Amino acid sequence: MSRIGVAFDKARADGRAVLVGCMPAGFPTVEGSIAAMTAMVEAGVDVIEVEIPYSDPVMDGPVIQKASDIALAGGVRTADTLRIIEAVAATGAPVVTMTYWNPIEQYGVDAFARDLAAAGGTGLITPDLIPEEADEWLAASDAHGLDRTFLVSPSSTDARLRMTVEHCRGFVYATAIMGVTGARAQTSGAAPILVSRLREVTDLPVGVGLGVGTGAQAGTVAGYADGVIVGSALVRCLLDPPDEAAGLTALRTLSAQLAEGVRNPVR
Repeated sequence: MSRIGVAFDKARADGRAVLVGCMPAGFPTVEGSIAAMTAMVEAGVDVIEVEIPYSDPVMDGPVIQKASDIALAGGVRTADTLRIIEAVAATGAPVVTMTYWNPIEQYGVDAFARDLAAAGGTGLITPDLIPEEADEWLAASDAHGLDRTFLVSPSSTDARLRMTVEHCRGFVYATAIMGVTGARAQTSGAAPILVSRLREVTDLPVGVGLGVGTGAQAGTVAGYADGVIVGSALVRCLLDPPDEAAGLTALRTLSAQLAEGVRNPVR
């Protein structure tokens, strides 16, 4: 079983959801991103999702786009991301990587899978790669023992849900809303229905992302999902404050509030 699977099993035994916190690699700097993700783990985030910055992030909203632009302007490369993953994995928290497909093709699919596994990564979330076009990744992930997480949305047909989850390993990512990422005033009413539909076709854990930004929202989503995925709200903690120290303080505070939320699900 993958380390992600172990994390979900442990949380389920504790009667709660897993908290997945996302941060772009190299934001605000390589060392700064390691410090930020380590702070998230120390504050109660269960799983770290490291995003490889990309110049054309079709799913990311303005907050993560801005953070990725800062990382790219600072010269971060895929090799730096692997070093960040290794450092964060050393905390003991499972580390999953979110990436658009072009950087992996440029690196070499099998070579990246090999190096990701060697760095301690658990697998990939691939928002712009669908199972029908993923043969090379399916083979590489099998060869190197990595999980693969594909996305489903409220518009996915039952047949598509079934086909997608058959190709997932670790967990399945349910996008709670149609559109790009970003914290919202209310979580999506479509998300519980999507999770319920997934329960009918898979025993895999279901993580819900897009829109969660507060501890209360995390508790609401934790009431019906196995995992709560938070990105933009955490990234904003580092974007808005006047300096890095204040940003880390804000990041620890929000991470702790989100952790409290998933540990007290609203059912």
